[in-house]
Amino acid sequence: MSTATLTFTGDIGFDKYMAKKWDDDRLLDPAVSSFIKESDHLIVNLEGPLYNGQDEPDAPRPEGTAASLVHAMDPGVADFLNCIGAGIWNICNNHIMDEGAAGIGSTLRLAKESGAKPLGAGMNIHEASSPVIINEAGGIGMIGVGYQRACRKAGDDTPGCFSWSDLDLIKQRIEEIKKKCRWCIVVAHAGEEFTAIPSPYTRARYISYLEMGADIVIAHHPHVVNNYELINGKAVFYSLGNFIFDTDYQRSQFYTEFGVILKFHFTEDSFTFEPLGIKIDRKSERIIPCDLPDIFTDISEIEYEKIKALGAKVLIENTKRQLRYMKKAEFENATEDDFVRNFYEPLRSGRVPGETLDMQIIYPLSQKASDGKWKTCRLSEVVSYMLSQIPEEQL
Repeated sequence: MSTATLTFTGDIGFDKYMAKKWDDDRLLDPAVSSFIKESDHLIVNLEGPLYNGQDEPDAPRPEGTAASLVHAMDPGVADFLNCIGAGIWNICNNHIMDEGAAGIGSTLRLAKESGAKPLGAGMNIHEASSPVIINEAGGIGMIGVGYQRACRKAGDDTPGCFSWSDLDLIKQRIEEIKKKCRWCIVVAHAGEEFTAIPSPYTRARYISYLEMGADIVIAHHPHVVNNYELINGKAVFYSLGNFIFDTDYQRSQFYTEFGVILKFHFTEDSFTFEPLGIKIDRKSERIIPCDLPDIFTDISEIEYEKIKALGAKVLIENTKRQLRYMKKAEFENATEDDFVRNFYEPLRSGRVPGETLDMQIIYPLSQKASDGKWKTCRLSEVVSYMLSQIPEEQL
């Protein structure tokens, strides 16, 4: 019987504190390297283009706060990816277009030169939505999708990402995969940053992919580890957190130094998974193994319903922290009313109603945490993990 071992990492960003670390032989602890290399296929989430401005040397570069959120990487990162055996590069995310068409074009060219297959983004929607097919274990097909608006959508003749909201085309691609493959995996870049568990609409969207025929959803973007959910022989992993990614923006939040590397063992009949907890040692900037975060556990729908308001509360408090970091002068001494006004602005940056950063759904839900329903949750370690991120006076 044919088998396959696939390993997925969290977010990779070789800039800021990780600049030049791609050329450091000691970056990965031997236990981390060994875990990764014991795979038939390694799928990495590349959080930005491999591009140093070589195609547009005179183009203006962002400055100040905007520059801190640009995650273009040295093209030499391709050598590191080759060294660790990364044969599939997920490039569907909110930073792949940080350097425009030149940046994504450079990344696609380097992937081709490296013999790697890009996933989820391309120079047009056909490339962006095209599945990557692995022939072992009865066939494994993958697509990559990314959230609105920041994951810029590819068009017929314009570069960008495969949108997670292009549901008809997603369903079509899943059905195409399932006609010739035993397994279908959706790699998704979505959800809210620094959330402990998915928002209700994010959870519903990922489960809808399972209902379309996908077997596994593996998600990125929160930059922290989230829970997973096993559903009738299928699975959703809501966020693997960071792998190689360290910035001041990250350091302003809880638990961004932690991640999970996820290994799957496929046969033609079933799959199992094996996680490795990792940590960014912020003294040495090395990636070392560690215990799995308490949040990385199977949270059923029943338990999720008990804690979803508390999860919204965590997201609200971490969003306040984000605003204080990004707009210190405006929010350092902000009142609750100041934050609420920001949350309810109709055109709040990043908001897509009912899909992404919809604080007009999340904030009212967070207020329901005061009813204490979360106290009935059987997953005490998950609750403690969430409570650690909320100021006592806000409970």
